[in-house]
Amino acid sequence: MPKTTERRQRPTTTDQATRAARDARSGATAEPDAARSPGRAARSPGRAARVEGGVVVRAGRKSTRRRRRTASGFTAATADKYVLYQKAVQSPELDVEFLRRVFKSTRGREALHFREDFCGTGLLSATWLEHSPAGATAEGFDLDPEPIAWGLAHHFHDLGEKAAGWTAHLKDVRAPGTRAYDVRVSQNFSHFVFTKRAEMLAYFEAARESLADDGVFVIDLYGGSEATEEMEEETKFRGFTYVWEQEKFWPGSGEYVNHITFRFPDRTEMKRAFSYKWRMWYLTELEDVLLDAGFARVDRYFEGWNAKGTSGNGIFKKGVRGENCGSWLAYLVGVK
Repeated sequence: MPKTTERRQRPTTTDQATRAARDARSGATAEPDAARSPGRAARSPGRAARVEGGVVVRAGRKSTRRRRRTASGFTAATADKYVLYQKAVQSPELDVEFLRRVFKSTRGREALHFREDFCGTGLLSATWLEHSPAGATAEGFDLDPEPIAWGLAHHFHDLGEKAAGWTAHLKDVRAPGTRAYDVRVSQNFSHFVFTKRAEMLAYFEAARESLADDGVFVIDLYGGSEATEEMEEETKFRGFTYVWEQEKFWPGSGEYVNHITFRFPDRTEMKRAFSYKWRMWYLTELEDVLLDAGFARVDRYFEGWNAKGTSGNGIFKKGVRGENCGSWLAYLVGVK
């Protein structure tokens, strides 16, 4: 697992996916699609949303987003795995700041229209809208209604009128959206679910086509000698321990299986709460596919290190070669 303060992994789907959304309420448009899911893991039930006839219906209750972020005293019986995931893995404010900085430095204007592929709970999209002026929009694409329902119940009510800018689509990420996007992203290495080059190329071509004339497409990735080791890595947080497990790696195909487990002070655990079946893609492979998809150029951004040199600092700067180390993180920015 990349050693950094802000790494994020994305779950893969199981057959539990449709249960939670039946009782959820939200307000985004969600259009079911029969295309196969590009992979996601077991999701916990959503609590306050339901999907009816492809429409996610909004609940009129106060968001618990901020309260849940500060909760402690977790146990396997009482904890919500989405809350744990967000506390351990996501850093939406840093991500949005980075995306805005990259777009403005590349195009010389502020970005308004955002698309989040493999959006899960939509936390990144909610943060985008929160820090955007009136008129900004965010669209999320995901085949699993559970995390979308959970996110609608927890992330968007705080936003007031800005929440109207959010639209969730229950569709394959290769499906078209409703507008041209300034910024489109695939975070948390989610695009690693595409294990064949032809699949990845089709996805990148669809991404380029969806952008505004000056839009950018941003993906993250990680690598290094530790990336393919079969190992477990523990990181302690207040009230729980986050465990990243790299169970299997096959060098002949690049396929690998990873899991996230949460352990608690009372010695209980959420065993493999999230699981991933991915292919390890190297930076130059993905860059070549982006160029073949028609992007004019691809910029590289590498994460720096903290003062002690022991972990990533969450700050990404443009570079060419990067730094050779056991675990590194980077973004690729496809410029249309």
